[in-house]
Amino acid sequence: QVQLVESGGGLVQAGGSLRLSCVASGRTFSNYAMGWFRQAPGKERELVAVIGWIGGITRYGDSVKGRFTISRVNAKNTVYLQMNSLKPEDTAVYYCAADRSNPPPIESKGWNYWGQGTQVAVSS
Repeated sequence: QVQLVESGGGLVQAGGSLRLSCVASGRTFSNYAMGWFRQAPGKERELVAVIGWIGGITRYGDSVKGRFTISRVNAKNTVYLQMNSLKPEDTAVYYCAADRSNPPPIESKGWNYWGQGTQVAVSS
């Protein structure tokens, strides 16, 4: 089992920045792909960014490319999501995910482990 705990969400004005963190425990962190997904009310969970555990390959959702950056520090069992130039449409619950797959899945159904989520709200 892998346990994931997200932090860093909050309320920010449009154009601002936030950094989300997700700390993993229970398994060897460096052997897992990590991802961030988000879900807004009434919408399906969607890809934000993923990072692989072999080669560090990254993939981003089209709506966040150039604004968000995913990174990982294996020594800290932590994956980060730096979010810049935030927009009101980025408002959602952001979930951290982990999986052994390589390359990392881009659909949420491909991930085995999930955190509880952290709320991000962007005001206009």
